[in-house]
Amino acid sequence: MIRLGSFFRDESGRLVVAQVPNSALWVWLSATALRWSPYDERDAELRWVGAGALTVWALDEVVRGAAPFRRVLGVVVLAWQLWCFLP
Repeated sequence: MIRLGSFFRDESGRLVVAQVPNSALWVWLSATALRWSPYDERDAELRWVGAGALTVWALDEVVRGAAPFRRVLGVVVLAWQLWCFLP
């Protein structure tokens, strides 16, 4: 059984709930910010780019997450992406 404290810590004991965003998360943040701009003629394309980037980020967390929390977060985000984009 995993103790709650170790759920949020990596192998060296560091707390890893929040980290500097990696490139996939920056792409998602940028696409989301651009969708909020008044020039929304590329809304559908930006939505797909953002969803793809978030899916890549989630898969990366599932495979290489530093702590169990990060891996579970990746599974939740991946499930959400599949729920939203599959018919």
